[in-house]
Amino acid sequence: MSVTPTPDFVWALAASFARVPAGWSGCTGSPYRCGVTPDRFAVSTPVIARGSPRRLLDPLAIINAQSWARALRAAAHFTAGFPFAVITAAIVVTLTALGVVLWPVLLWANRLFTWLQRARFRQCLGVTIPPPPRAFQGSNRLSRMFAEMRAAATLRQLGYHLIASLTSTIGFAVVLVGWSLGVPLALVVAYAWTLPEVNALGWSMHSPLILLGLTAAGLILCLGARSLLGAIAAADAAAAAALLGPSRTERLRHRVAELTETRAGLVDAADAERRRIERDLHDGAQQRLISLAMNLGLLRKSAADLPPPLHEAIVQAHGDAKLALAELRRLVRGLHPAVLDARGLDAALSGIAASSPIPVNLRVDVPRRPAPAIEAVAYFVVSEALTNVARHAEARSADVRVWTEGDRLHVVASDDGRGGASVDGGSGLRGLGQRVSTVDGKLWIESPPGKGTTITVELPCAS
Repeated sequence: MSVTPTPDFVWALAASFARVPAGWSGCTGSPYRCGVTPDRFAVSTPVIARGSPRRLLDPLAIINAQSWARALRAAAHFTAGFPFAVITAAIVVTLTALGVVLWPVLLWANRLFTWLQRARFRQCLGVTIPPPPRAFQGSNRLSRMFAEMRAAATLRQLGYHLIASLTSTIGFAVVLVGWSLGVPLALVVAYAWTLPEVNALGWSMHSPLILLGLTAAGLILCLGARSLLGAIAAADAAAAAALLGPSRTERLRHRVAELTETRAGLVDAADAERRRIERDLHDGAQQRLISLAMNLGLLRKSAADLPPPLHEAIVQAHGDAKLALAELRRLVRGLHPAVLDARGLDAALSGIAASSPIPVNLRVDVPRRPAPAIEAVAYFVVSEALTNVARHAEARSADVRVWTEGDRLHVVASDDGRGGASVDGGSGLRGLGQRVSTVDGKLWIESPPGKGTTITVELPCAS
């Protein structure tokens, strides 16, 4: 059984008729928008406060200045939109009926009408509708024109221009009928002296009861028109947000692209920060430790005639300085090896393999250097894999292969150890997977007990 997805317009229209708490709590900015985010593709759901039957009987609802201000903005919206929407719909229908010959004119008119409609919503209702992304592929202008004509955003916009003629007509009719009759009836007391004493129906137009009834009827018409204008404006704004703005799929696609770009920037920033720390340690603390170790070594050789306790202290200090220097060098290599920047992945991995306590068969076939962030991830994958082999695998040898295939960099590290490695085993594989995922890479681990471990990594080979 297939399920047809509900269009964005239906969800937005349903949301627009949700009950609004008194006082517009939770809404910011314009009364026609709620929960707006800084994202330029974020479309807020327009919400209009509508008077329920209970509110229509509330005496304070008659003098609520905010409600009347919203109603006046909605009236201005439909008064300005009625002639424009009718003319727009007629032009769209005419150009569409004339066929493909006038498609360039239709597309130009659609862009103009859509821009004007967004301006109308922004100026009258305070609703900002972001434009959908325009990325029409094609080798020439004709192919791009056909792509734009077939685009879902173009079809949605043309559909709204037809719907706007209906909503604007209804809204303008409510303005004319509700307020052109309601306002004179509500103010009948002010000009009752100009009316004939008896009308054609035989009513006494100077009777207090008649005047009171006419005034009440006028107020009810005005309040009803105000509520209807709010509901119609909500429906119109919901339809415009769904049809003139980006669809849910387009918003998600843009958000994914934005997050991908942001994550890439964070990865690059973190890699640059590691390089800076490595450079500072290499040029600062490491050089001072080297100088200290050399001075202690010279002092050790020249202080043979010192008392034994003092000589032993110098020997101990010299050994501690050399140990601290070795640990600092390991720390610097763990942050970001300088040889990786200077000579590339092959030389950096060769250094790891040479310093491994078990034999490592290394094969690297990378004709073109990947991006620095990708190189760093591949380096740390091999470094962590060989560290785990030395500490936990009880292996006799290891094999590392690195090669490029298309736009992917493949890294495979295997050993003949006892196997049984897992992400939850505390061997650093969880952090390895997180590091790989930061650059949209993939990691697989095969580690059957007694049959060794194979770590396979696939990275995007962007350069």
